[in-house]
Amino acid sequence: MNKLQKSFFNLVGLACMSVLSVAAVPGPLAHASDSLYDALGGTTGIEKLVEELLFNVAEDRRIRHHFMDIDVVRLHEKLSEQICELAGGPCTYTGDDMVKSHTGMDVTRSDFNALVEGLQLAMDDLNISISAQNRLLALLAPMHDEIVGR
Repeated sequence: MNKLQKSFFNLVGLACMSVLSVAAVPGPLAHASDSLYDALGGTTGIEKLVEELLFNVAEDRRIRHHFMDIDVVRLHEKLSEQICELAGGPCTYTGDDMVKSHTGMDVTRSDFNALVEGLQLAMDDLNISISAQNRLLALLAPMHDEIVGR
């Protein structure tokens, strides 16, 4: 592991510790039932899921370059909010829309698929049921066109 990779891992670790110490912002229920939120382990489980995803991204040579110059703490916070809201939890996503967030990144279909693989590995590692995995992926899939090719 080179110095840049170690720095990235350290940033991811700091981001996860920082975000896990902050409670989710209460808000209205969103697009899915409470059961998906519960199946993901609530706010704490979702934050752990995002942490695992970011570790997977940091290890994936195919896509980690897209994440090298970002605020990892903010990314963790916003991804956690977004997944929490989509899953029907008490969170409100406060980040930019997907088009704005990804414009200029030149994310390819392969990049998108690699990120999905990382998310699936994270969900497997956390023993999230296949049913809950599929429901979350179904909620995230429509974002493909807002992310790829921007």
